[in-house]
Amino acid sequence: KPLINVHGPANDSTRNNSDCPHVVLPEEVFFTISIVGVLENLLVLLAVIRNKNLQSPMYLFICSLAVSDMLGSLYKILENILIMFRNTGYLEPRGTFETTADDIIDSLFVLSLLGSISSLSVIAADRYLTIFHALQYHSIMTMRRTVVILGVVWTFCTGSGITMVIFSHHVPTVLTFASLFPLMLLFILGLYVHMFLLARSHARKISRLPRTNMKGALTLTILLGVFIFCWAPFVLHILLMTFCPNNPYCACYMSLFQVNGMLIMCNAVIDPLIYAFRSPELRHAFKNMLFCSRCQ
Repeated sequence: KPLINVHGPANDSTRNNSDCPHVVLPEEVFFTISIVGVLENLLVLLAVIRNKNLQSPMYLFICSLAVSDMLGSLYKILENILIMFRNTGYLEPRGTFETTADDIIDSLFVLSLLGSISSLSVIAADRYLTIFHALQYHSIMTMRRTVVILGVVWTFCTGSGITMVIFSHHVPTVLTFASLFPLMLLFILGLYVHMFLLARSHARKISRLPRTNMKGALTLTILLGVFIFCWAPFVLHILLMTFCPNNPYCACYMSLFQVNGMLIMCNAVIDPLIYAFRSPELRHAFKNMLFCSRCQ
């Protein structure tokens, strides 16, 4: 089986090497969280599309992150539908169609992770520009450049996601998959350190910046913290499943696979709440969309 297996442990031998029982969560829980995640992120996309005052580089990058979260939720919904068809006899177990559909669903999952990593990275770079190049920001980050950046990002993510699923049975693929997580953290950490060093020498200049610039940096910090909390356990699971599947301690941790999977689903639900809580403009757009008859 593929080393990058988002459905569960690579084999059942881990059950025999640990006294830890596998934690099983009802599929209804996954399905419900996934539906909520899709609807919330779809609401974010519609809010930006329908409100011209939200059509700025920052909100387009947030839309990119919302698409990534939505793909992670769609992955679980499609997987549940596939399992339902298989259990009712409409699909031949491990047949050609199911194998192909399984690969497509896995590609959505990998694409969700790559899209989240890339989106958080470009949001970090965007926040850096708004703080330290505030006067030149609108000439540097034009809408045209924003669209080009997002086009390059998603082209890269799509190609990488498909490649990783095709070659998922190779150890170098697993290492590449897992290394993207710390690389993104190092990139953003490097920006933060650079921002801190510049902030010390430009304290007065930064104090005169609009509060929204600094508020955006804090929002990014919250989003990054939630992303690490929700995705790090799964990335660790992949590494343990690859390099020590028969170790009892590794197997004990891998018994929490479904809990780690639920954390990923929760990330898609939490992010839109952070946008709404941190952005008055987006919160107002949500109110207009959901309660338009009362707001007008």
